[in-house]
Amino acid sequence: MPEKYQSSRLYTPSQYATLLTQQYAQQLKTLYGDGARKVVLFGLPQIGCIPQMLQTQKTRTCVDSTNEAVQLFNDKLKSLVNELNNNFTDAKFTIVNIYSMSSLFSGLSFLNFPCCNVSKTVAEGQCVPNTAPCPIRAAHAFFDNFHPTETGTMVAILRAYYSLLPSDTYPMDINHLLLSGLLGG
Repeated sequence: MPEKYQSSRLYTPSQYATLLTQQYAQQLKTLYGDGARKVVLFGLPQIGCIPQMLQTQKTRTCVDSTNEAVQLFNDKLKSLVNELNNNFTDAKFTIVNIYSMSSLFSGLSFLNFPCCNVSKTVAEGQCVPNTAPCPIRAAHAFFDNFHPTETGTMVAILRAYYSLLPSDTYPMDINHLLLSGLLGG
């Protein structure tokens, strides 16, 4: 959103991903210093595929340049998890790969359409207050132009807790993260 933020003029996508990861690392180290020992990080989803991005770019297909920038950050986040696990051996950090989970949304019939009437003014991209949502919410991936419906959220939660695919989480799913302290590992 270059019309609202200067970051795209100040940094390349790679530089910005590095900056964000460095800032995130400091926050995670503070959490560790405060006693956190089991931490789950969620990577970014395919932002180039959300309804707001499709409408802004006037396209029906995902915006590759945005998704490529997201993937740069997610790759750096995975490296950060490795670094934190190596440096803080009494803690466990894991990442949930929301980016790869979006393939399950392909079965939803209204993928590119939000489930409500979307505001074009105040709270742009969010549902118009006091209006009814769509009748079959389970058929939509997005409630408004930004937020996933319960269907999308439940898919992500289940795959984060019990990895369906090895790419869902790294280095372990939440279930194994929770068990790791009970098993002494």
